[in-house]
Amino acid sequence: MDEIKDSFLSIDGEGRGLYREKASKFISIALPVSSEEEARESLEVIRNAYHDANHHCYAYRLGLENQAYRVNDDGEPSGSAGKPIYGQILSMGLSDVLVVVTRYFGGTKLGIPGLIHAYRTAAREALEQAVIVEKIIRVQYRVTFDYQIMNEIMRILKEEGVKIVHQTATESCEIDFQIRKNHAEKIESRINRLRNIILLKR
Repeated sequence: MDEIKDSFLSIDGEGRGLYREKASKFISIALPVSSEEEARESLEVIRNAYHDANHHCYAYRLGLENQAYRVNDDGEPSGSAGKPIYGQILSMGLSDVLVVVTRYFGGTKLGIPGLIHAYRTAAREALEQAVIVEKIIRVQYRVTFDYQIMNEIMRILKEEGVKIVHQTATESCEIDFQIRKNHAEKIESRINRLRNIILLKR
């Protein structure tokens, strides 16, 4: 059986870039984001910080399999800003990332090819300045069981290398744990063989 893909590349912390062309200035910022709401909030912070700029063009990508993405030209000619920015996110194989390129117009039009080059270059620089990390997708479970089988449960959890998030141990015990997505099926099978347990995905 093929292994489930449960990791992807993202960035850790902020990356910044600066590109100049014919007196126009392109300030680029790459940020890690985990939701569309977080992307919108981060964009608003950047807009406020550079409130006197002409354009705030951006792109973001979320999720392991391109579950959500957006591109925005913010008044630049269609396809000249958001798509080139998004193209750099894709070319570096990244997700859970937002790139905003803020433009101060210098008085000379660059033309669509010039704009594409400027936004692409600025976006690339910001991403290259960020630290690239691997993110692991984990599944969280809660297992409820009788105290008598505590040792069996703990042995399975230890052997499978889970991360225990919370546990209570009285007559009836509960453990919340996380495990890599591609190991989830195996641990479900092992725990469900035991008697008097309840295993729920959180």
